[in-house]
Parts: sequence; C-alpha cells; structure tokens
Amino acid sequence: MSIKQKAIKGVVWSAIQSWGSQAGSLIVFLVLARLLSPEAFGLVALANIFLAFMQIFLNQGFAQVIVQRQNLEPEHLDTAFWTNLAIGILLTVLGLTTADRVAALFSQPQLTPIVQGFSLLFLVTSFGNIQQALLERNLAFRAIAIRWLVGTLAGGCVGVIMAVYGFGVWSLVSQQLVQDLVGTLILWVASDWRPRFKASLKHFQQLCSFGISILGFNLLNFLNTRADDFLIGYFLGSVALGYYTIAYRILGVMTQLLVNTSNQVALPTFSRLQEEPELFRKVFYTATQLTSLVAFPTFLGVATLAPELVVLLFGNQWLPSIPVLQILCFAGMLRAINFFKGSVFIAMGKPAWTLWFGLLNTAVNLVGFAISVQWGIVAVASAYAIRGYLIFPINQWAVSRLIKTPMLTYLSQFTAPLVSSLVMAGFILGSKQLLQNLLNSQALLVVCILLGAITYSLSIRLLSPKLFKKLLGILHLALSKTKSQGA
Repeated sequence: MSIKQKAIKGVVWSAIQSWGSQAGSLIVFLVLARLLSPEAFGLVALANIFLAFMQIFLNQGFAQVIVQRQNLEPEHLDTAFWTNLAIGILLTVLGLTTADRVAALFSQPQLTPIVQGFSLLFLVTSFGNIQQALLERNLAFRAIAIRWLVGTLAGGCVGVIMAVYGFGVWSLVSQQLVQDLVGTLILWVASDWRPRFKASLKHFQQLCSFGISILGFNLLNFLNTRADDFLIGYFLGSVALGYYTIAYRILGVMTQLLVNTSNQVALPTFSRLQEEPELFRKVFYTATQLTSLVAFPTFLGVATLAPELVVLLFGNQWLPSIPVLQILCFAGMLRAINFFKGSVFIAMGKPAWTLWFGLLNTAVNLVGFAISVQWGIVAVASAYAIRGYLIFPINQWAVSRLIKTPMLTYLSQFTAPLVSSLVMAGFILGSKQLLQNLLNSQALLVVCILLGAITYSLSIRLLSPKLFKKLLGILHLALSKTKSQGA
C-alpha cells in the first residue's frame, strides 16, 4: 500500500475516531452540563491545570521521535517505554503527596482528593504512550479509533450514571479515569509490540536530543493553553472558570472534529515526504485548504448562533459563556489553519522552531492574560484571540521559508473560503433579525443552519468552481478507498 493510500485510509479512520469519540463525549458533556453546576466544572478545570503541567514531563517528546525517526531500533522503543513508566510512577507519587498544596494555592480545600484521583492517570498514561506512537508511525489509525470510541463510551456511561446518582464533581473525575484506563488496555490488545527488560543510555541520549525541543515546546504550550485557566481560577474563582471552561471546551471539540482528524495523520505522512519537497508542498496545501473550507464557516456559524446554541444545548445557567464562545470562535478560525505548522516543523527536522514560536506565543499570552483578567472572562478570551492574529504573520513567514513558498501565494488559497463564510454569517444574522419574532428558538436555529449551509455552498461554488470540484473529488476518493478497504 502506497503512502498516499495509507494516508487516505488514516484520515478516514482518524475521522471516525474524531467524529465518533467527540460525538459521544459531546453528548456526555451536554448531559453532565445540565446535571452539574459551573463550580463542579471549575474545580475539575483547576485540577486539570496541575494534571496538564505534570503530563508535560510524561509526554517528553519520545512518542513524536518514534513517529518521526527514519531509522528506529528496538532499543529506542525499550528505552522510551521504561523511561515513560518510571516517570509515570514518580508523577503519581508526587500528585498524591502534593495535592493539598495545589488546593491551598487556589484556596479550594475540596480540590485535594480531586487532584489525588487524577494523579492515577499518570501511571495509566505511561503504559500507553509508546504503543500509540507505534500505531501512529504505521498509520494504523483503525486501532486508535477503536481505542477512543470504546474509551469514550465507557467513561461517558460511568460519568453520567454517577452524576444521576448525585456524585457531583466525582462524576467528571471517574469519567476521565475510566476512559483512559479502557483506552490503554485496548492499545495493548491492538499492538503486538512488547517491551524487553532492557534500556540503553546511548539510545536514551538520542531520544533526548530530539525530544528536548518538544519537551520545551510542550512546557510553553502549557503556559499558552493553561495560563488563562490559572489566572481566572486564582483571581475570579471556580464559578467564573466553569463558565470559561464550557466555552473553551466547545472550541476544543470543534477543533478536534474539524482539524485533528487530518492533523493526527499529518506528522507521519509529512515525515515520509521529507525528501520530496514538491509532493510535501502539495500535501500541505491540500490539508490546510480543505480544513479552511470546513472550519471557517463552522466557526463563524457558531459565533453567529451562539446564543441559541448555548441555551438549547446547555440551558440558561450557562448564559455567561455565550460572549466568551463567540470570541473564541474567531480564534478557532486561525487555530484551524495553524494546527499543521507544528507537524511541518517536526517532520522537516526543525523541532527547535516550534520551541521558539512557543516562546513567543507564551510571552504575548502571559502579558495579555495578566492585563485582561481584571476585566473578567470575556476580556481574557479577547486577549487570547488577539494574540493569535498578532503572531500569525510571523509564524506563516517561517513555514513559507521552510517549504519555499511565497506567503501571499499560500494565503491566497483561503480567500474563497473566508469570503464565502463572511457572506454566510451576514445572511444568518439577517435571517435571525427577520425571523426571530415568527419562530421559536429551536425552529429559528434549524432554519438558520440550513440557510447558512446553502448560502455557503452557493458562494464557494460561485467564487471558486475549481476548489469546489477539488473538494468533491477528494471526498469521492476517500469514500472509494474506504469501500475498497472494507471489501
């Protein structure tokens, strides 16, 4: 099977994973949001700050090295596995013994047992990292899809049942623990690789030489993605963080559905095309352009329909999340086309570039969050979005230089999707004004979504018939490959 065929098959299974697991987790999320309070979500978000920080040292870049490295020896795998396991045990012990200090930092005594419960995830995750990396390296995304689908289902069932029976915040903790445990077990069943009882200092040094930049980037990425949570939780409290978390969670689900489907396949695919610059460029163009075709209208559509969507899906108790979600949608548009750049840097052997750009993002984010937090969660979301648009030209210049493509040539491919999305958003807003007194909120939402989809389709076809046909052709190719694989 050629790389192209494997990549297409990988995208299909990655889509099944993303859409299936996210659909399942979204349903669970909606149910739990109606059963639990904003404070419960805020407490879990606070615990997740600690969890995400500690996991940086567990996900120290070894998995990405295994995916990217051309010449992989058995000693690399053994060394990576036992290093991961040792770190997982150490982090679990640290989490259990320092949970009270984390709770004291946020003046939330009830946070101590929650942090201790989440600490078990370090041990669970350490058993599965290398197994998943091997499956990704081989583009075996069917097994990974099954892992997430079954794990999401199991964790979701446990979480909802516990919420119904009044376990409160522990419903969210148990959901995550069960999901990761079941997922790790499936990885071991799906992979035939087993670690040997040996490790090599030489191979450890080789892994570290590449992984150190990724570790540094992950640390900076933590500050990028969690500094807002930390400052909101510290200065504004767990309830405000709960409202912010709901909006950011919707952004995360949308990104997972619209971008991670392809991005998960991007690194192993790009890594195999390092020596073929023309094909590399073509694949990168296609990935980002198709992502924009779907992501731009989706994010703008959600921004215009956020009031109706939040009330319908989550209830009136989450009204303060609406303006936050609307602002984050504008950040999501840029996030969608930026996602592949990290894979480009790593695949081309430039992990240090991700580190430097992570440092720049972190510096701007920290300044923006520190200034804006005094005005509340809407101001924090605005700072996050503005940072993205300030850094984008610099980031894009680096990618254009690396793949030897003029920036304006690359950016021109987004003109049709962006203009069509803006036309669609304007049409939706006009329709809401005309129909809001004639239809109830549910009917208005359905009508606006349908009108928006029709408007966008007609607009993209009018502005770029070639792009419209290209999209249809690739979808047809993916479907035909899926059928041939299933036959």
